[in-house]
Amino acid sequence: MSRHLSAFLLFLGLCLVPTLSRAAPLKVVASFSILGDMVKNVGGDRVDVVTLVGPGGDTHVYQPTPADAKSVARANLIFVSGLGFEGWMERLVKTSGGAGRVATASEGVTPLTEPSERDARPVTDPHAWQDLQNGKLYVANIEKALAQADPDGAQIYAANAAAYTRKIEAMDAWVKARFASIPQAQRKIITSHDAFGYFGRAYGVTILAPVGYSTESEASALRVGSLIHQIKNENVKALFVENMSDPRLIERIGKETGVNLSGALYSDALSPPNGPAATYLDMFKNNVTLMVAAMRGE
Repeated sequence: MSRHLSAFLLFLGLCLVPTLSRAAPLKVVASFSILGDMVKNVGGDRVDVVTLVGPGGDTHVYQPTPADAKSVARANLIFVSGLGFEGWMERLVKTSGGAGRVATASEGVTPLTEPSERDARPVTDPHAWQDLQNGKLYVANIEKALAQADPDGAQIYAANAAAYTRKIEAMDAWVKARFASIPQAQRKIITSHDAFGYFGRAYGVTILAPVGYSTESEASALRVGSLIHQIKNENVKALFVENMSDPRLIERIGKETGVNLSGALYSDALSPPNGPAATYLDMFKNNVTLMVAAMRGE
């Protein structure tokens, strides 16, 4: 073998080593857009994330597709928010035949509940991500699950999670500072369904809604009438639709009370990439900016 040929083969071998030794991205499924964004922030380039319910989608009433089943079957890891949010996911995982582990991002959250209208069991509010402190728990659970599925990437996941957590903490401080300028009596908003309970508890905002925790619920005439009376009585100014809900009921409440719509809040889904709530943190910035303006009567 000539010296030139030997040198060429050595060079070729060195070029191929990184390609051969680099692991393929971890195949991950996230149930909905907000969770998918969190997973991408923690996983970075080491994960290939498929999000089942995309921007603007309503996870409460989502119907999985054959393509979803294929994605779940191929996944190494499947992230759900939990707390009953994705009622269809357990069946999807079983029917897909895949072997991917299911990780619950809301593990460790202190849940909110309300009495059930049907039986004695309380109903759990699944929208835990609406409190940024819970968002930090989500990130910690995501990091742990990714590191277990891909131990070689554990240090990368830990660094990404730490950087992302700092951003969440900064947003949490910003939200609290924005509401600090609003008198407590004015911190009231009306939304399409009761998706902001954790938000209200964390930031001292009273949430009024004609429909309960799930968009599958129907608003009773008694509940709507009571809400209209309360809005008029307490001079509530902040009336919002949600990006993934039918706006007709809220529009009717606006007409009945004389309160103008203050915009659209993002509760259960992000906006498309070119929208105002393309990420989890952008969602908070958009929502809080609109809420504060409406509370001030702007």
